[in-house]
Amino acid sequence: MEDILIVTIGVPTIIFMIIVAPIWLILHYKSKKQVSQGLSEDEYMSLQELSNKAEKMADRIQTLEAILDAESPDWRNKA
Repeated sequence: MEDILIVTIGVPTIIFMIIVAPIWLILHYKSKKQVSQGLSEDEYMSLQELSNKAEKMADRIQTLEAILDAESPDWRNKA
């Protein structure tokens, strides 16, 4: 009975420790390293460009709302 228990639990555990665990640890620490390095230069430039576009869009929206407020003061209540 003990031999079956050792084979049933021991063999999968040993296989896990020899094959799966090292691969898991390598991939885990590799992803941690990538996260800690931060943004690449291309990613930073893309983020900066998106930020600039968002600011321009916000300015345009404010301008459009100011025009609508002047021409039709209760346009906000119609929605």
